[in-house]
Amino acid sequence: MNNLRNSVNLIGNLGMDPEIKQLDNGRKLARFTLATTETFKNAEGKQIKETQWHQLVAWGGSATIAEKYLKKGREVAVNGRLTHRSYEDKQGSTRYITEIVVNDIVLLGNGQKN
Repeated sequence: MNNLRNSVNLIGNLGMDPEIKQLDNGRKLARFTLATTETFKNAEGKQIKETQWHQLVAWGGSATIAEKYLKKGREVAVNGRLTHRSYEDKQGSTRYITEIVVNDIVLLGNGQKN
């Protein structure tokens, strides 16, 4: 049951090519966005599509996979965990971010935009 704590599984399409950074300590970091779309019918019977955008961060081997294989539009499945952080912007305001730290990436589809 411990592996169910703070576990996120998503299937969606990449909204951007991953941004890759090589850190001074040699670790690799990838940042990218994932769109998940849910379709449902509202009270009037009209079909509605609702898209949620997720910020993802991958480290090490997962970042290498992201750099090598992920492109905007690619369908992927990811497993990871939720994290929250804050930072101060240029105007001095505190900004809060929720991200998914990726543990596993599974490439789906044929790699083309859907």
